[in-house]
Amino acid sequence: MKINYKKLFLYIGITLLIGGIPSIFVMTNNVYEKLNKPVLSPPGFIFPIVWTILFILMGISIYKADYDKGKDFNPNVIYFIQLFVNALWTPIFFGLNAYLFAFIWLILLFILVIYMVYKFYYINHISAYLNIPYIIWLLFAGYLNLFIFLLN
Repeated sequence: MKINYKKLFLYIGITLLIGGIPSIFVMTNNVYEKLNKPVLSPPGFIFPIVWTILFILMGISIYKADYDKGKDFNPNVIYFIQLFVNALWTPIFFGLNAYLFAFIWLILLFILVIYMVYKFYYINHISAYLNIPYIIWLLFAGYLNLFIFLLN
């Protein structure tokens, strides 16, 4: 497989942009630091590091899925739907402080990502595997979100 670096970096860049823009609006309000959090809560500086890594893996994943796609399924549709759902979680949680709604939104995102990975697996196994850290992080985010709702 010859790598189209322009397309690869475009997918990574778009993913970082869509995924990261909502965070810009909540970075200065320090909401996370003021919350009552469960025992297994990382410090706030961990989140941008983890999300940057995940967005890069996701960008590579959609590049590989798009490269190998057939005529029956366009992986971009489910990918960008889940990415926009992901991006909207941040303003729901941090902007609106709607912790229960954010948790429900996260369940929707998890379902979309599982479906995406399932579909990607049949296009390109590596594309699906690249999203395993994303799934694990979403489960951890769900734990944090649920307990923040319960504790605040």
